[in-house]
Amino acid sequence: MGMVTIKIEGVSHQVEEGLTILEAARKCGYEIPSLCSFNHGECNQGSCRVCLVEVKGARGLVASCVYPVTDGMEITISSPAATTARRMSVELLLSNHNQFCQQCDKNGKCELLHVANVTGARADVFGGVHSEVHIDQLAPGLVRDTSKCILCGRCIERCKNAHGLGILGYENRGFNTFVSPAQDRGFNDSPCIQCGQCVSVCPTGALMEHSEIEKIDEAFAKGKVVIAQAAPAVRAALGEEFGYPIGTVVTGKMIAAMRRLGFKRIYDVNFGADLTIMEEGTELLGRLKNGGVLPMITSCSPGWVNYAEYNYSDLLPHLSSCKSPHQMQGAVIKSYWAKQHDIAPEDVFVVSVMPCTAKKFERQREQLKVNGLPDVDAVITTRELARMIKRAGIIFERLPDEGWDQDIMGDYSGAGVIFGVTGGVMEAALRTVYYKLTGEEADPITFETVRGHEAGIREASIDINGTTVNVAIASGMKSAKVLLDDIRAGKSKYQFIEIMGCPGGCINGGGQPYVREFFLPHEDDDIMDTYKEKRAKALYLEDKRQTHRQSHNNPQIRELYEKYLGEPNSHKAHELLHTSYAARTGFNDLK
Repeated sequence: MGMVTIKIEGVSHQVEEGLTILEAARKCGYEIPSLCSFNHGECNQGSCRVCLVEVKGARGLVASCVYPVTDGMEITISSPAATTARRMSVELLLSNHNQFCQQCDKNGKCELLHVANVTGARADVFGGVHSEVHIDQLAPGLVRDTSKCILCGRCIERCKNAHGLGILGYENRGFNTFVSPAQDRGFNDSPCIQCGQCVSVCPTGALMEHSEIEKIDEAFAKGKVVIAQAAPAVRAALGEEFGYPIGTVVTGKMIAAMRRLGFKRIYDVNFGADLTIMEEGTELLGRLKNGGVLPMITSCSPGWVNYAEYNYSDLLPHLSSCKSPHQMQGAVIKSYWAKQHDIAPEDVFVVSVMPCTAKKFERQREQLKVNGLPDVDAVITTRELARMIKRAGIIFERLPDEGWDQDIMGDYSGAGVIFGVTGGVMEAALRTVYYKLTGEEADPITFETVRGHEAGIREASIDINGTTVNVAIASGMKSAKVLLDDIRAGKSKYQFIEIMGCPGGCINGGGQPYVREFFLPHEDDDIMDTYKEKRAKALYLEDKRQTHRQSHNNPQIRELYEKYLGEPNSHKAHELLHTSYAARTGFNDLK
């Protein structure tokens, strides 16, 4: 792409052709206040008018988020007309906004408050009646509060761009407009997959995860044995909530913080990931040898499972019957661990710390109960764990680095770590399947052809001792749909497919810390392009550091099978570690 010369505040700059004024200004060292731009304009509608600037020769002020630069363009950001107009735009938004900021979970990361501060916007300049408020808090994963919504449309566009879905849209016209699932349905009455991508891009607190912190507080108060388990992607992102650069692994401090919060035991869900590979790899080999349903598709992403149950119920036999890693681990904690420690399963309260809001629904599935008890009792996001740490007054950066509890399930392999990035489940499975087919470890251990942090489709053909295994990887339902339509049409050439609900995998889950340039002062100005890559790199580096890098070499996994489960896919393993699926039309089908 070519370069063009523009002037900003009278100073010449060369920028890439095709950029918007907003993008070009940021590259040249200017921050134009904005609410409608996220990740290079994927959600731009130019409707909020917060980013207005003057362009010489243009008729009136222009919205910089949708106005492309041209050679010779002269832009003025700080003129009285532009600064006054931007301030008024924010004041108009504030006039219809719930301003109980101290009660909002988005406090400190609210983009509306940020631009209000930058523009000098005043509250209560425009009085009058507020729009009718719609609050939806029935779904397990998400909460919607239109009193905080500014009608920017970012959530609407993200759902379309990531998944090809249109769960959210504008209802009514004019002053009565609000954002909602069709016909003002709740999330629980719509085919929403609960992934939380809409929450990730919402500039205010209009969309948030359904917090389960109070459930944990109640469990502590009742004297339950409260055990925490954290997913691999959490350690690669939690530090961002405490000022660390993106991609900083904070495993030791995270464990230390959770220990000070009072959890009886703190385990790594990587152990559950290793267990998943043992079960899933064995299941795949069984299907290959015995003429089972192929391609087999991974089942560890609850957003993807929701999508399949809503839209491709005829393909449900293709899904692995394996529970997701944290559900497997929860089942082991409430059975084997509880028995070893002479504790009644009903007295054990398992908390999963996840990068994902869909896990909140997953834990409530009836299929994920053993003897009437749920495998997992509460799910909190990476953001919720940060809130708990801050609420407790813990100074995160001063914490020592501590290790996971090691009794029964403290060890894990590098294969478990990489579950957090798209392609990671596939690579982890291939490491073990290779061993199962050949009796030897793969050399090299890594399968680089299945790696990549971006959404889309990747494919590879792996030769394992003369057996060719065709695999594909997709993240985001928009990409997955292509593979699923081919299966439905009988055209799929694959034996094994990995599908992740969120673009990029768990590192980009709907419960991860918000990524915005102006909230990350130490980051590069291209952070919206690189944050997934940085988080993924952190997990791959941790994989390299592990003594064991294949799930079947985890000594505690071997011990679990020898002393309790017998062998992968045994009757006992199926009782605890496997599940089933069913066609659904909404979250009210939960029971």
